[in-house]
Amino acid sequence: MASQWEDKNKEHLNIVFIGHVDHGKSTTVGRLLLDSGHIEDHVIEKNEKLASEQGKAGFGLAYVMDGLKEERERGITIDVAHKEFFTPNYYWTIIDAPGHRDFVKNMITGASQADAAVLLCAANDGVNAQTKEHAFLARVLGVSQLIVNVNKMDISGVSWSEDKYKQTCEEVSNLLKVAGFNPADVPMIPCSSFDGDNVFHKSDKAPWYDGPTLFEAIDAVVMPPKPSDKPLRLPIQDVYKIGGIGTVPVGKVETGILNSGKTVVFNPSEKSAEVKSIEMHHTIVDKAQPGDNVGFNCRGLSVTDIRRGDVAGYGDKPPVYVRHDETFVGNIQIMDIPKAISVGYTPVFHCHTSQVAVKFVELMKNLKDGSTPSFLKTGDAATVKFQPTKPMAIETKDDFPELCRFAIRDMGKTVAAGMCIAIQKK
Repeated sequence: MASQWEDKNKEHLNIVFIGHVDHGKSTTVGRLLLDSGHIEDHVIEKNEKLASEQGKAGFGLAYVMDGLKEERERGITIDVAHKEFFTPNYYWTIIDAPGHRDFVKNMITGASQADAAVLLCAANDGVNAQTKEHAFLARVLGVSQLIVNVNKMDISGVSWSEDKYKQTCEEVSNLLKVAGFNPADVPMIPCSSFDGDNVFHKSDKAPWYDGPTLFEAIDAVVMPPKPSDKPLRLPIQDVYKIGGIGTVPVGKVETGILNSGKTVVFNPSEKSAEVKSIEMHHTIVDKAQPGDNVGFNCRGLSVTDIRRGDVAGYGDKPPVYVRHDETFVGNIQIMDIPKAISVGYTPVFHCHTSQVAVKFVELMKNLKDGSTPSFLKTGDAATVKFQPTKPMAIETKDDFPELCRFAIRDMGKTVAAGMCIAIQKK
């Protein structure tokens, strides 16, 4: 079904829906697509029938994005789903990221590809662990534009209370300040995604609210700069073997232009291949620019040659990577760590699409007082020298801010975030 705004020549942007598990991310996306004419009623009716049969009545909208069988059985989003979406100003790819903490690495992949984010916070439940973690991660991963959906305003105990809305907004604002957003720039919209209030249609249940609907706020996002004049950098999210076609790496162009017919280099795998064709949302295109999510077919490349976490570029300015016997320097902010950490600590770094265990080899400077720390604890900011346990593609903030940021995870949660400021090659 075509939307009335469908036009693939419009400026293209990615938007991710984030927030605590069960605060309504998938339902919001389903509602947005349904009410704006991107899907038809009968699709939702079919989904709702299926949901009811599985004892999940009311999940019909969520099933639009939660296509995996396991997700339907568990009632949560596991992988990152993509959907096309059009507003009057833009051509969007919606990335529906999982809120459940077991699947944060998928959420990081989703957020690292996004230009804007919708953070869901249910009015009856307020700010939770994942609300905090996702707000921090969105900022670290380079999402500069945020919209807050204060969801479940219809639920009993909230019943469209202006006080409850204001209380939730205050709680979210305090979180956003700490995460590095300016709350004054962030629209906070009272919604009921389940009923459709203020998602696409303006609601009459909140006469005290005169701001935009969620759809209007998304359409008002400001186009970020597209660094198409820089060297090509395309982090690989997945590699598929497609019968009759061959090996197809998939990812989002961060900088530069991917052209078919040109030879690309994948680092740190140190493989190269000619790009035979490029596909975006099932359409063959001759080139892809920053912000485009693409699959591209490579001549003479086997599916085992490259992997998620590799970065594609051209041979004249290949993607930089750090070997296991080299180091890089980063500034980090410790968010929440159970105990003090020191040299030798080896958590997992999530940088663009890569996940590598990285060792702290030297605590160089406390960024708050300039001293040389012997350990780091919650709330500290520091310059640290790191050594990856295996080759890792990463760039410095000065060269490629798009590929310098990383989240540090340990014991199932995000403990710190940072950016690379120098690479020490041998």
